Amino acid sequence: GERGDSMGLGIYFCGSIRGGRQDVDIYCRIINYLKKCGRVFTEHIGNPDLVEKGEDGVKSGDKYIHDRDLMWLQEADVIVAEVTQPSLGVGYEIGRAVAMNKKILCLFRSSSKYILSAMIRGAENGTNFQVKDYSEEQVETILQQYFEDHLRA
Repeated sequence: GERGDSMGLGIYFCGSIRGGRQDVDIYCRIINYLKKCGRVFTEHIGNPDLVEKGEDGVKSGDKYIHDRDLMWLQEADVIVAEVTQPSLGVGYEIGRAVAMNKKILCLFRSSSKYILSAMIRGAENGTNFQVKDYSEEQVETILQQYFEDHLRA
């Protein structure tokens, strides 16, 4: 970051922008927790206004969004992805992050009606690619454990 503080961890959060209301509430909780751990590039995903229109409401265009997000991915130290709501965008971001050798945490709500893609579940390696099943009340605890265990420099 601009300030040379020790909380300079860059965090890229991914979640389905067109996901349902319930998801946005969880995204907000995750983002609020992540903000205590470092700088969240993609804070806007927790913005309720984004849901209906997708980011198109921002009028910046697909190419701009893609290039900006890839730049942020490149800068991030860790990627946290809420993968319950299936999303091509999130899957693509995770694939790009794997190719960049980033630390990735995928969070999946076990109570949902969805089944997590084998391409995500099967990529887990216990080190830089982790998948955690969680229930809503556990989300902060899981994040806290992850950041304590895996991000000691």
